[in-house]
Amino acid sequence: MGPVAALLPCGTRLHLQHGPIDLVIGADGDRATAFGAATQRFETILQELSAELTLLRRPLTQQSVRPNGGVASRMDDATRPYCPLFITRMAAVAGAVADTILGAMRAATPLRRAYVNNGGDIALYLSEGQRFTSEMADYTGAPLGRIEISHADHIGGMATSGRHGSSLSFGVADSVTVLATTAADADAAATMIANAIDLPNHPAISRAPACDLSPDSDLGTAKVVTGCGVLSVSDIETALNGGALRANQLLRTEQIIGAGLFLQGQTRLIGTTDFTFQNRIERHA
Repeated sequence: MGPVAALLPCGTRLHLQHGPIDLVIGADGDRATAFGAATQRFETILQELSAELTLLRRPLTQQSVRPNGGVASRMDDATRPYCPLFITRMAAVAGAVADTILGAMRAATPLRRAYVNNGGDIALYLSEGQRFTSEMADYTGAPLGRIEISHADHIGGMATSGRHGSSLSFGVADSVTVLATTAADADAAATMIANAIDLPNHPAISRAPACDLSPDSDLGTAKVVTGCGVLSVSDIETALNGGALRANQLLRTEQIIGAGLFLQGQTRLIGTTDFTFQNRIERHA
């Protein structure tokens, strides 16, 4: 089945779906032109990615051949800075797709505000004076709080990763939400920060080779977290320290603008953000 495009019942948002890619898109301005451009660009995205999928799933090194496709090139740009740490370009695929569709919309017509939500990884454009608010929830659906972004924040993307999401993780984070200049950058950073929230060899944490859980996983035989029991306060502190260390490194190199790290009821906020949380103890690192 090919790409499917439909306006949602509200009449102001567009739904695009093809295979595993599922987008919800909003735009303020010439919405018809923006949605038309998004639909046209979406038609070939899955085909483009499939053509280079073998390359995109390989562990990335500085010597790796660069991909050819537009989306794949965005994935490469977002993940290559993490070498020599283990990463594949697939760590940025959702964000890169969202960035690409948003770029097509903006190229087609001036917009006041626009977003492309790819399964929770969001590419965002705000013109001067515009704002965007996103509600966050944990893996059970309970509210974590709200992110409020303005044009002045220069945030173009947000992404969330962790062991409860659709992707596999090396770490035990319940979730990590990252704000960055692009959705692809946020996507890659969220993956790497979530991986760093870990307690190696801890008896409460179970792991298995990624390929045992998903035969086509880009992580191959690397062991990923399959379960995590209740951790002590000190263990949570130690795990969050690892994630905060990596997040602050990325903040200093301007790879991210801010991040929220969550593990078993504890929170760390990184950077100057407009995060506000409900029913959480805030601790700034």
